[in-house]
Amino acid sequence: MVAKVFVDADVVIDFFTDRAPFANSASEIFDLNEQGKLTLYVSAVSINNIYYIVRKYLDHKQAVQIVEELTEMVQIVGTTKREIIQALKNDFKDFEDSIQYSTALTINGTEAIITRNIKDYEKSEIAVLTPENYLKLKESQD
Repeated sequence: MVAKVFVDADVVIDFFTDRAPFANSASEIFDLNEQGKLTLYVSAVSINNIYYIVRKYLDHKQAVQIVEELTEMVQIVGTTKREIIQALKNDFKDFEDSIQYSTALTINGTEAIITRNIKDYEKSEIAVLTPENYLKLKESQD
């Protein structure tokens, strides 16, 4: 069975901007997706943040190309009023991460949330792992 994994924007940005020292593990996550071993999910709310930050590293045209590539590589999950209301109730310190978490909860069978910012997901009922830790876990399972 293909694992369903929710990816936070920081991991996506690391992958597309080759941001050291995080790019290698982010690339491995995206490689597993390309090989069909994972299905990556990204919140629609993250897309504008990804564009904005990537544009700082590159330019508008390249940032648009990256967003286009991303839409072909991952499943994009919508965020509705229901997820926003849930996010307000989650008691997370970071509201954006609370929205991400509420959106991840809508994906039936989500195995993990992959982020470099695990401390903001302390109250998550879904496993929250850094890319490196997720890769180690997958390696030990194979």
